[in-house]
Amino acid sequence: MKRRNFFKQGVKSVLGVSLLPVVGNLTAKTDDIERDSDPFWADEEFKGKAGKLARKKTLDFEVVVIGGGMAGICAAVSSARLGNKTVLIQDRPVLGGNASSEIRVTVNGVQSLKNKHVVERETGILEEILIENWYYNEQESYPVWDHVLYDFVKRQDNLTLMLNIQAFDVVMNDNKIKSAICRQTTTETEFTINASIFIDASGDGLLAKMSGAEYRIGREGKAEFNESYAPDQPDNWVMGDCIMMITKDVGRPIKFKPPRYAIPFDAATAFKDKHRKIKQIKEGFWWVEIGSNTDIIGEREEIKHKLLANFYGVWDHIKNSGEFPEAENIALDWIGSVPGRRESRRFMGDYILTQPDMEEYRHFEDTVAYGGWSLDEHCPGGIENLTEPASYFHSRFKQVYEIPFRCLYSKNIDNLMMAGRNASVSHMALSSSRIIATCALMGQAVGTASAFCLKYGATPRQVGQKYINELQEQLLRDDSYLPNRPANDQLDKARAVSVIFGSSTLSGDVKNLINGVGRAEVDKINHWQSNGLNAELQLEWKNKQSLTSVELKFDTNLQRKMMMHKNPAKNKGQVIGVPPELVKNFSVEVRIAGQWQEVGKVEENLTRLVKVNFNEVKTTAVRVKLKDTYGDPNIKVFEIRCY
Repeated sequence: MKRRNFFKQGVKSVLGVSLLPVVGNLTAKTDDIERDSDPFWADEEFKGKAGKLARKKTLDFEVVVIGGGMAGICAAVSSARLGNKTVLIQDRPVLGGNASSEIRVTVNGVQSLKNKHVVERETGILEEILIENWYYNEQESYPVWDHVLYDFVKRQDNLTLMLNIQAFDVVMNDNKIKSAICRQTTTETEFTINASIFIDASGDGLLAKMSGAEYRIGREGKAEFNESYAPDQPDNWVMGDCIMMITKDVGRPIKFKPPRYAIPFDAATAFKDKHRKIKQIKEGFWWVEIGSNTDIIGEREEIKHKLLANFYGVWDHIKNSGEFPEAENIALDWIGSVPGRRESRRFMGDYILTQPDMEEYRHFEDTVAYGGWSLDEHCPGGIENLTEPASYFHSRFKQVYEIPFRCLYSKNIDNLMMAGRNASVSHMALSSSRIIATCALMGQAVGTASAFCLKYGATPRQVGQKYINELQEQLLRDDSYLPNRPANDQLDKARAVSVIFGSSTLSGDVKNLINGVGRAEVDKINHWQSNGLNAELQLEWKNKQSLTSVELKFDTNLQRKMMMHKNPAKNKGQVIGVPPELVKNFSVEVRIAGQWQEVGKVEENLTRLVKVNFNEVKTTAVRVKLKDTYGDPNIKVFEIRCY
C-alpha cells in the first residue's frame, strides 16, 4: 500500500481495500502511540522531533462521505439509517454547501415542466429537511438554516460529523481506496480515515481525483454525444462561479461608495439586446458570474476577487446612476465571501448521461434518481463577456428524466461513488442535473447503495449488476421516486391483504395505497382521500401476520414549491410553514384476540414518510386512526406498507 502524493502522482495511479465491513472500536493513534481515549476530543499534545505539534489520529468507519452539501448530507444520512458506521466530512464550519449561509443558493429542483404538474418536488431525506426548516425557521434565516442542518445530521444514529476538515490525499491498494488523509484546520490534526466505501459528494472531487478516478473538465463537442446545444468543437470552458447578496430597506436615503477595487459596470453593453436584466434589487444577480477555460479550481481566489469587483461595480451603477430610484433607501445587508460553484470535475462512471438521454426521456433499468430543471447553458465568459447573453436558453422538459446508477460510481476505482455535480454526465447534461435538489436525490441513492455494498461484500458496480432491484426497492420504501419503476416489495405484507377499506372516501381509491406508486403522476391518481378528519384505514388478512412496522406516505402537495428564498417575494404560491395537507397526529392499532391494541402513536408529525415500529405482534388486522392535519380539512394518503 502507498499513500498517494498530491504533487507527484499522476492520474493513472489506482487504489484498493477489502469491501468487508470494518469492525472494532474507534482508536486514535498519535505518533505511533495508540490510545483508547476519545479520538476526537483528547486534550493531550504530543511533540514531534522538531518540537512542532504532531497530532495524528486514525479512525475506522464503514462508509466515508466527503462533502457536506445537500448531496453529501442525504448520502450520509441514508447510509447511517441503514446501519452503516458512517462519517460525514465537510471542509467548511457549516453544512449545506452552495445552500448554506455562506453562499445562499436556493434549493431548486424540478420545476417549470411543460405539463399539468409543472413542479415535481423531490421527496425522501431532502423533503424531511425542508419541512423541518419551515417548522423551526419560518423567518427564513440562513444562519438558522445552518443549524437546522447541523441538528438533523448530529442526531442521526451511526453518523459522525467532522467539520473544518478536508480530505486532501488517499492511501491506495490496487484499484480501491483504503484511507482518506484529512486535515482539520481547527484542531491542527491530521486524520487517516479507513473505510470500505467512499462517496465523494464534494463537488470539485479532490479525493476522487487523488484516487486516480477518471474525470472530465469542460465541454464536449457536438458530435461526441449528438448534443444539439454543445459547441461544434470541445473546449475547456465550464460554467462560472457567482456570489449572492441580500439588501434591506433602511427607511431613509442611504448612499453607497464602492471599494477601490470595484470594476465599473458597462451597463450599455450588458443591457443591450436584453442580455442581462435587473428585475429586482433584493437579492444577488446570478449573472455576476465568472467561469474558466483553464483551471476554475486553481483560479478560485482570483475569481472570487473578480466577482466581488464586478458585483460592486453593478451595485454602484444601481445606486449612483440615477436609473434605479427604487434603490434610494436600499442598503447592502450581506454579500457572500465564498463563491458558489456550478461546475468543475465530472467523474466518469460506467455510463455518461447526455442531453439526448434527457430529451428523449430514456428509461434505464438501473434508474435511482430523476431530474427536470431545464437545460440551461450559461455564457462561458460570464460577466467578463457582456456581448453575449448571460444564459443562452432554458430548454424545458415535458416530464422528468431518469438518472441511472451507472452514473454514480467510478468506472475505474472499485469502491468510489459520486453524487451531485461531479457525477458522470456530459457538460450539457450537467446544465440541468447540477441543481441542488437533483444532487440530493443522487446523494440518497449512493448512500443507500453503500448498505448493499457492505451487505454483500460487493463493489458499487456489482450492486448495480446483481442487486439493483433490491436497491431500487429500498429507495422506493424510503420515499424516493423512480419514474417508470413502481414498488414491488415482496416483503411488504400490505400487498397481500384480503381487504383494505377506509372510513370514507372523497377522492381516489383506498386500493391505490398498495399499487406501488407513492405520489400523484400526470393524469394518474394514486391516493385515497377521506371526507373530513378523524378518518380510519383498515387492513385485513385471512391468516395471522407477524408484524413489527407500519409505514405510511402522506400528502405534502408535491406540485408546490417548498424551498426557502432570499427574496420573500419569491414565496408566491408556496406555504410558509409545514404543508397544511400533512397528517399531524395519528395512531396505529392491531387486533389481537378480537381486541384492538395501540402499538404506535405519532404526534406533531413532520414527515411525509412515517415508519411506526413496534414489538413483534401476530395479528389479522391493522387499523390506522388519522386524527387531523396541519390545516387541510381532509386527509390524503398515498401509500401504506406493513412489515
